[in-house]
Amino acid sequence: MIVSIMTSHQKQLTIMQIIPELGIGGAEQGCIDIAAEIVKSGAKSIVVSNGGSRVPDLLRIKSEHINMPVHSKNPLTIRRNIKRLKKVIEKHDVDIVHVRSRAPAWSAYFACKKTRTPFVTTVHAAYKGNENKVKRWYNSVMTRGTRVIAISSFIADYVREFFDVDPRNLVTIPRGVDISKFQPELVSAERAMNLAKQWRIPDGVPLILMPGRVSRIKGHHVLIEALEKLGRRDIFCIMVGPNQGRNDFQDELEKAIEDKNLSGIIRIVDNCTDMPAAYYLSSIVVAPSIVPEGFGRTPIEAQAMGRPVIASDYGGFKETIINKQTGWLFPVGDSDMLAECLRQALSMNDDQRAELAARSIDHVRASFTKDKMCNDTMEVYADILRSKFGGL
Repeated sequence: MIVSIMTSHQKQLTIMQIIPELGIGGAEQGCIDIAAEIVKSGAKSIVVSNGGSRVPDLLRIKSEHINMPVHSKNPLTIRRNIKRLKKVIEKHDVDIVHVRSRAPAWSAYFACKKTRTPFVTTVHAAYKGNENKVKRWYNSVMTRGTRVIAISSFIADYVREFFDVDPRNLVTIPRGVDISKFQPELVSAERAMNLAKQWRIPDGVPLILMPGRVSRIKGHHVLIEALEKLGRRDIFCIMVGPNQGRNDFQDELEKAIEDKNLSGIIRIVDNCTDMPAAYYLSSIVVAPSIVPEGFGRTPIEAQAMGRPVIASDYGGFKETIINKQTGWLFPVGDSDMLAECLRQALSMNDDQRAELAARSIDHVRASFTKDKMCNDTMEVYADILRSKFGGL
């Protein structure tokens, strides 16, 4: 591991991650989790981003943050960032650069070439437009790393299909949930009651929870249609997540809810700061994305909390849900089948729910924990450093 390599080398090791912004999202959470593990190992962590709401979380774990416009896709800015990143690499004697998005990856790729610094990438999504040569070339930067980390087997298959990557350099490391926070027994009655009051959830009705930013690709319309077809008024649904400026789309959703006479049972709320409590309150968690998620944290968080999850049979979801054992998978965009899955989930008795909860928790703890993700990533770093320092 990186700790043994660090102690056998004279200098403090420095790992720099680059991400466009540090806001809400799976890639951002993964970046912070790895930064914490780097610091814990005794190495120095640097994160370069354009800032964001989660910078304080990063600073709290004693990682350094450097603000830089690495979010920009402007070719001139990307070019300028090469020089900026080169200076940072040289100033801090960076040992590994780990990039999580295409625009900053181009800047980092050339900065690493100039400084002979190992370049690592994490591919978080199946990028569109690979049939276009220019687009494929732009996307290809994410596969030029000394190591290329895929966040799921679905993403690893995508990389192999569209890009020429040495199989020895491609590593699959699934995302992980922090089970020190996502445990049902850790959510106090007070936390649950406070959130229920804040969201104005009616007493005694099953809560259907859909976490995810307000974006067309997340499938809000599919769930709205399914709830109309379900035809039950003794339920309540919370769609929770920021709209990130998509006010027109949120207005469209609100109108669809009103037109279908569902205003009394569906509510859209902004981002939640206590997701374990949100899952705790829920009876069912739904992830109806209409495009393939590279991985998707919602299903593993829901399962870690012992909640049944219903998700599109697509992308990374297929790898994290055991169909009809820890949840249900339904055909993408099929509101009829989603309604049927909701019926089955709502019809479970207490014993069936308890059995599903136990299977779900065991499933996540076996394969999808933050500790496993961090350990596997640190081993990638260690392997690179062993080569860099001549087998230490």
